[in-house]
Amino acid sequence: MNTHDVIVIGGGTGGYSTALRAAALGLDVALVERDKVGGTCLHRGCIPSKAMLHAAELVDAIAEARERWGVKASLDGVDWPALVATRDDIVSRNHKGVEAHLAHAGVRVVRGDARLTNARAVRVDGARDLTARRGVVLATGSRPRTLPGLASDGRRVVTSDDALFAPGLPASVLVLGGGAIGVEYASFHRSMGAEVTLVEAADRIVPLEDADVSRHLTRGLKKRGVDVRVGARLLDAEVLDDGVRARVRTSRGETLTVEAERLLVAVGRAPVTDGLGLAAAGLETDQRGFVVPADWDRLETAVPGVHVVGDLLPPPSLGLAHASFAEGLLVAETLAGVPSAPVDYAAVPRVTYSAPQTAAVGLSEAEARARGYEVSVNVMPLTAVAKGMVHGRGGMVKVVAEEGGGRVLGVHLVGPHVSEMIAESQLIVGWDAEPADVARHIHAHPTLSEAVGEAFLTLSDRGLHQQ
Repeated sequence: MNTHDVIVIGGGTGGYSTALRAAALGLDVALVERDKVGGTCLHRGCIPSKAMLHAAELVDAIAEARERWGVKASLDGVDWPALVATRDDIVSRNHKGVEAHLAHAGVRVVRGDARLTNARAVRVDGARDLTARRGVVLATGSRPRTLPGLASDGRRVVTSDDALFAPGLPASVLVLGGGAIGVEYASFHRSMGAEVTLVEAADRIVPLEDADVSRHLTRGLKKRGVDVRVGARLLDAEVLDDGVRARVRTSRGETLTVEAERLLVAVGRAPVTDGLGLAAAGLETDQRGFVVPADWDRLETAVPGVHVVGDLLPPPSLGLAHASFAEGLLVAETLAGVPSAPVDYAAVPRVTYSAPQTAAVGLSEAEARARGYEVSVNVMPLTAVAKGMVHGRGGMVKVVAEEGGGRVLGVHLVGPHVSEMIAESQLIVGWDAEPADVARHIHAHPTLSEAVGEAFLTLSDRGLHQQ
């Protein structure tokens, strides 16, 4: 009962995808989870946040219907308990689904804290010992990073793990961090009527994305009334009875005082390895706390048979749920002795579900040039196509390709619903397509995706809307 082919520690997206694929390949799998299977993504991140952002989109749609389309719609308010109940129902049904999949696959789920006692043995809650014949998979995920003196209380000061579970809708919010999480939180609360200040230390928000993406997103957020402060740093913050008072050093060196009912600290996430017993297995972390694979093609550490997936991985892994699914499949197939292609991190899509949304895959223009590529770039406004005019929210498609009709290196989108448009570009980048390869395919009219088609037509000198 206590010896299995594979032991997976952590039941988030990386962990349960590893377990399900390994079981499907005929391996005997135990998955150890101290909380609920599904991990941060299902219970505190991707799923509940997207449910809330869908509600925010509905609120925005009512305002647009009235102001732009003459539809005499009105918003009486937001029933917060009803909104929370719908969100929690979606999470609960997904959770039950994951549990059912694991049970049907024959994965043994062991509840408790896991600690490695050697490279093939795990002790659960200090009492139960499990042994792995083929290997152990580390999938313990990450937690929000915090700032000194700003511990989360779940009410006035929150992190991304508890932000959406804080009580009620605040009238004002200060967001520290302009990455995807901070931008999404700022966007949600602005839709719900809050006054929002977004502070980012870098010189632009979503600083890991293409500069044009940052520019268009900043423009969209400011147009909605978000006070975006880049090149700015928090000096100090004081928690009050009714909110938070913070001092921010602006990009001009001035001191700005911001008072808000709630402060979100969204300054990144840190891998969770405390109590995992890495040393007992002969493992160590890098200076940032990541477990670095010795073999990225197999995601295997320097200790044979010990693999790592998900947020424990350093870059080029992206800390994204859908990347961890792919990592789980790779590791499971490796342990089963089945040929499996390495994860192509350059072809993993990145999405920010704000209003406007951003979606990207591949290299930014700056990254491509830094790697020595001579590039051709085309930027196509979404309003260059009829459906973009219908939506009336701006946005763009940016394509970065090798000069002279060579490979497409990156595609970057900003605008409404672009999260649903990125799959095509993922295939384009992942399959090393050239602009002419894409240009010969016809995009349906009228759709937003026509702007993608037009961008590639232009790069192939066939564009109808040359930019």
